[in-house]
Amino acid sequence: MSTPSRPARLIVVDALRGFAILSIMLLHNIEHFDLYHFPDFLPEWLKTIDSIIWDTLFFLFGGKSYAIFALLFGLTFYIQYNNQQRRGNDFSGRFLWRLLLLFGFGFINSIFFEGDILAIYATIGVVLIPFRKLSNKMVWTAAIVLMLQPLEWIRLIGYMITPDNAEAVSRAGRYFSMIGEPLSNGTFWEAMRSNLTNGRLGVFFWSYENGRFFQTAGLFLTGFLLGRNKRFTTDPQNKLFWQKALVIAIIAFIPLFLLHKALSHMEWHKFVVTCLQTAVTSWSNLAFMTILVSTFVLLFEHTAARGWLDKLSSMGRMSLSNYVLQSILGSIVYYGFGLGLYQYTGASFSLVIGAVLGAFQILFSTWWLKTHKRGPLEQIWHRLTWI
Repeated sequence: MSTPSRPARLIVVDALRGFAILSIMLLHNIEHFDLYHFPDFLPEWLKTIDSIIWDTLFFLFGGKSYAIFALLFGLTFYIQYNNQQRRGNDFSGRFLWRLLLLFGFGFINSIFFEGDILAIYATIGVVLIPFRKLSNKMVWTAAIVLMLQPLEWIRLIGYMITPDNAEAVSRAGRYFSMIGEPLSNGTFWEAMRSNLTNGRLGVFFWSYENGRFFQTAGLFLTGFLLGRNKRFTTDPQNKLFWQKALVIAIIAFIPLFLLHKALSHMEWHKFVVTCLQTAVTSWSNLAFMTILVSTFVLLFEHTAARGWLDKLSSMGRMSLSNYVLQSILGSIVYYGFGLGLYQYTGASFSLVIGAVLGAFQILFSTWWLKTHKRGPLEQIWHRLTWI
């Protein structure tokens, strides 16, 4: 009996993942890898440019790049699960082990950058297993419910029942306020200890308070469905699908963005405004993420822009290695135990640094993949997955 042939690699997915990694790199750089500092000595005209760059990058990529990453995480699970299913194997056990390994990579990454999302993805990724054999309708229903941010609506109902118990205090802010000193003036060991304690707690509560857990789980399931329906293959029907997705996302984004802006001026109880903003921000980011993904896929598959966008595919194929590498490089460049450039760089200079580091990662990935099938960490992850 012949073995089923392996499906061709989806280059557009690699390129899209590379786009997400590059945009995350740019955002992390202007944030100084969560060591927020705005130099006072810069001239006013440069501060104005810094403000424009900051607002523009967060409008384009803030909350959207990680959403793309989450979407493709679910897609990757489908590809791996489907490949093993075609061989008569159930991938669920291996996937759980693979998630545990990813958690380990997240722990290592957190040593350098407390904002790591690998450990969170490894934890939430378990949700994919019980849905792997369910119908499209059931998976899609679950994804919609998760992305509607049910916890925020439960909290609002609780407020209406017992308004005296409402609390809008950010626990994330409490922990984040403790990491500035070790990162700016501490040794490497002090920064590492801060990242692994207060930093990780801050990230956990920030993700909880901003609806990231539900959004991420919903995107995992959505990516799984996109893979099951082969939406990233070159096909006239898929071109129409992404065109429709683009139009619907644009129509949805405009009122959601305006509503998000309006909520900040509402004279309601802070708890109510916070809950509504969390939900609306999540939906607005999802809509804009859909705009980015749809536009990218259409440009890649159906225009001459493919030649340029394809340069990101090598970076995407080594997304794990590049994600961890950018944390290591960023900590060395900005934190006090390294070059300490957080003191001197506004958004403009940090963007230039991010672009240079991003270009380096693209060149390094292209060079590495000429002689290797996978990136360095991808190879370790693959070997340990099938140990």
